Amino acid sequence: MDRISRQRRSWNMARIPSKGSRPEMRVRRLLYSMGFRYRLHRMDLPGRPDIVFATKRKIVQVHGCYWHGHGCARDHKPTSSEAYWSEKIAKNRTRDERSMKLLSELGWDVLVVWECEIDRIDQLRLRLRDFLSQASQSAWTIS
Repeated sequence: MDRISRQRRSWNMARIPSKGSRPEMRVRRLLYSMGFRYRLHRMDLPGRPDIVFATKRKIVQVHGCYWHGHGCARDHKPTSSEAYWSEKIAKNRTRDERSMKLLSELGWDVLVVWECEIDRIDQLRLRLRDFLSQASQSAWTIS
């Protein structure tokens, strides 16, 4: 049983942003501090990727563990409306895979950074630097 009412839960969920989330902002600040410059949410690319490095043909997607079904400790399962949320997250995962496949076919490399990885900042810094410094591979990477 949920601790809060359906109306309050709906109100809470409706206010979670699709752009400029805390995890995305932390990754953006880290990239900027590393000297990388980027564009945000390019509407001309499949899935409107979070962070785009056009000259490198590389994309960094920042995924929330819950919303994209990562399966880690932060990906807690809801106790109310389980069928609805399971279907919603499954659709999100399908959409993510389709977008990444299309981006790969267009010659873009995609790196997915999960919300749970952001706390390990030194590892994330190395991973981002390695991804952005290597030559384009036209293959997407999910860890």
